[in-house]
Amino acid sequence: MIPEIIILAMIAAFLGMRLYSVLGRRAEHEEEMVANRFERSEDAAPQPAPSAPQVEAQRTENLTGGFSPAIENGLRDIAAADRSFQLLPFLEGARGAYRMVLEAFWRGDREELRQLCDDDVYASFDAAISEREESGQVLDNRLIRIEDSTIHSAMLDGRTARIAVRFVSDIASVTRDKDGTMIAGSLDDAVESRDIWTFSRNVNAAGPDWLLDETDVG
Repeated sequence: MIPEIIILAMIAAFLGMRLYSVLGRRAEHEEEMVANRFERSEDAAPQPAPSAPQVEAQRTENLTGGFSPAIENGLRDIAAADRSFQLLPFLEGARGAYRMVLEAFWRGDREELRQLCDDDVYASFDAAISEREESGQVLDNRLIRIEDSTIHSAMLDGRTARIAVRFVSDIASVTRDKDGTMIAGSLDDAVESRDIWTFSRNVNAAGPDWLLDETDVG
């Protein structure tokens, strides 16, 4: 019986020594890792906050990357004069305005066009609507999709920012007479339309609104 107890005690002692050696090495290793981690954080030099010119340079770089030099210069000038200007929100707004202006023109909504266009563009739309009304014709057009919208040009003219956007879209055009009979076009066949619309804004204005101040075929 006694030899068995001695053997069991020796086995327990052996296992205890093995367990201690494993845990001891792990603890020493973890302690070394923790120490090294804190030493590295203490030795690392604090990074200074970017200066205002650096922040502004990064902002304009994000705005102008990937464009031609002429467009880059125009966007830089606009961004410098108007710190609230951001390119992606502008393009989203331009796409929305493109749809709103077209649909307002098609249904003859002068009030909405008045809010979205400058005097010259509004006058041309108003004349076209009047001519359509006199002939008794009604447009039943549909903007199916805007395939693409890209910056065509950008410039700061005094305190007025002007950005031209080229739109590529699919439009289904239908003209009806005063009785609603289709006299031209088809809603089943969309036609690709390419337009260059220029939007302008006084950079000193309190509001963020841009107005359509020129339309052209692109």
